[in-house]
Amino acid sequence: MNTNSNSYTIIYAAIMVVIVAFLLAFVSSSLKETQYKNVEQDTKKQILSAINVTDVKDAEAEFAKYEVKDMLMNADGTLAPYTDAFQVSYKGEIAEKRFHVFECKVDGATKYILPIYGAGLWGPIWGYVALNDDKDTVYGVYFSHAGETPGLGAEIATPKFQAQFAGKKVTENGAIGLTVAKNGKVTKPDYEVDGISGGTITSQGVDAMLKDCLKEYNPFLSNK
Repeated sequence: MNTNSNSYTIIYAAIMVVIVAFLLAFVSSSLKETQYKNVEQDTKKQILSAINVTDVKDAEAEFAKYEVKDMLMNADGTLAPYTDAFQVSYKGEIAEKRFHVFECKVDGATKYILPIYGAGLWGPIWGYVALNDDKDTVYGVYFSHAGETPGLGAEIATPKFQAQFAGKKVTENGAIGLTVAKNGKVTKPDYEVDGISGGTITSQGVDAMLKDCLKEYNPFLSNK
């Protein structure tokens, strides 16, 4: 075949495209399990952060140490073991009305961790709220985001903002009372935390996320 002809060039290019596509598909398939395990490990670290367990090297070992169990809330507020594959995102689960509750032990005391999901100024925000065994007092929280502004909305992911939630009450007269107030405008210190100065919309997003998601857990929260 004439290597200088158009036909040769087209055939050569087509073969190279097929080979490169095959190699990319092979590499992607080979790495898929590793990538999923990395995402799973990160999700578990986030869950552990809600109970103030940070700088985790081996999330599986820490899950075992704190006896973390993935449960689903029944309609009557009781919990049943979740036996399917571990979820790495709970937006779809919440949308499908499947509500996970992570039950664990911290210094012998039972804690419950609830996944939450919402929207900030520039994209998704999400987190986990850990409750004491009274199901009404916050033990700890973890929040993260996809693209909030550094120094403003992104402050929801900082220990300083998250530390405010410890000890706050969740429900007030049967409704979700846990609130992110406007910065400097806290009037109910048992329920409210200070919003972020300059990050009003993201603060409102966290507030809406708490109320919208936690109200779905009312059967569990009221099942004392």
